[in-house]
Amino acid sequence: MIAGISSSIAAIYAFGSKLAGTANNIANVNTDGYKKTVSTISEGKQGLPETNQGKSSTPGPIVQVEGLFKETSNVDLAEEFPQMVLAQRGYEANIKSLQTQAELTKLLMDIIV
Repeated sequence: MIAGISSSIAAIYAFGSKLAGTANNIANVNTDGYKKTVSTISEGKQGLPETNQGKSSTPGPIVQVEGLFKETSNVDLAEEFPQMVLAQRGYEANIKSLQTQAELTKLLMDIIV
């Protein structure tokens, strides 16, 4: 049961980190030259989930403003919002898992006492 708690807590941190990266991308969608953060959740040490983050090297669209060419942000909101929903649901699922484990522990303690 302790392993289940550890993995749920690690997943909450991983999904929280992914959600923070996605929120940062959305906040910087209109920042010229901003490169989006790409977050992936994978199995880390001891089999627990962890988040790996890196900057995307994909260039943003080039626009001409008053005769000058500027690179805009490479953040695509159509890609970010589904990632945000997935991270949020993963976070919620692991919170529910912790709540269920707490209820189970309480039931077991009631039986013993």
